[in-house]
This record gives sequence, structure tokens and C-alpha cells, in this order.
Amino acid sequence: MRHRKHNHLLGVKTAHRASLLANLSCALIENGRIKTTLAKAKALRPTIEKAITLAKKAHASDDAARKVHLRRLAIARIRSKKAVKKLFDELVEQFVNRNGGYTRIYKLALPRLGDAADMAIIEFVEDAPKKKAKKKKKPTAKKVAVEKKDDSQGDDSEASEPSEESSPEPEEVVEESSESEPEAKTEEEPAEESPSEESAE
Repeated sequence: MRHRKHNHLLGVKTAHRASLLANLSCALIENGRIKTTLAKAKALRPTIEKAITLAKKAHASDDAARKVHLRRLAIARIRSKKAVKKLFDELVEQFVNRNGGYTRIYKLALPRLGDAADMAIIEFVEDAPKKKAKKKKKPTAKKVAVEKKDDSQGDDSEASEPSEESSPEPEEVVEESSESEPEAKTEEEPAEESPSEESAE
């Protein structure tokens, strides 16, 4: 008899359902939270929590062969070595002191456009440990170099200003000399006229 047995069929066949839950599990492990339909979120919860239980057993075990066996069981369920490695090596530490209930589901108010399916967000209860961001030294060095370039350009502009100011002075001297030459010619002209006048007389 099928008493007290409940499976989330999701309206698809067994192979399709297994692939769907494996993909959702990988997405949840990689991102920490995902948005999906309420039915899929409820179907994903037992799948991902059983995988977390396998990771906890491997974390608590000292037998290397048992750790490998539990990791292979998780790979058979999740179908991604990368996701299983992250779950067994990184995420398992935040669930060591928690007995079940590793995920939570939020029901969203707005249904999905198109078919009006109920939407939900499923996420891990414990937050993943955040890594401290390393300070970058390269941008500061670039800023210093830019500032040095600006200073050098300023020095060049200051050096060019005196040259521009000094350049008009020779022009003034030339103008004075040019003005003095006609005066000299005018003075010489009467001297030349005087002999002619004497000859005429």
C-alpha cells in the first residue's frame, strides 16, 4: 500500500524530474539562493537537504573510504563534481551545528507572468562565510603616476610663460631700431641737398 508516501511528481517523468532537481541543486549550491516556482522549491528541499546530510556525515567521519563513498552518493544525486566539491569542502561547515532544516522558502506575492504560477525563493538558512576583500595597490600607484604627470605639465606651462613674456622685448627693440632708421635718412637728405644747391648757385 502507498500509505504515508509522498513524492513531488511535478507533472513530468522520473528521468526529467531527476535532472530538474539536480540542476536546481547545483544552482542553489553555487548561488546560495534561487528563485523558482513554489512547487519546484518544495520538491528541491528534501533533495538538497539529503545531500547536505551526506556532506555532514563525510565531514564527521575519519575513514577516507567512507568519505569517498558519501561523496560519490552525492555526485549520483546532484550530478556535478564542482557543486559537490563546494558543498563538501566549504558549505558543510556552516551546517555542522544544525540538525535539519537547512533551507527556507519564501513565497512571493506576485505570480509568474504567462501562467500565473506561484513563485518562491529558496535559500540556505546559514549564510556562507564572507571572505575579506583584499586592497588593491595598483590603482594607487597609477594615481600617483598621473599626479606626477600633471605636475610636470604644470612646470612646462610655467616654464613656457616666461619665454612668452620675454619674446615681446626683442620686437620692441626692433621697432625702435626701425623707427630710428627713417630719422637718420631724413637727417642725411638735407646734407645731400646742400651741395646741389651750391652748384646751382
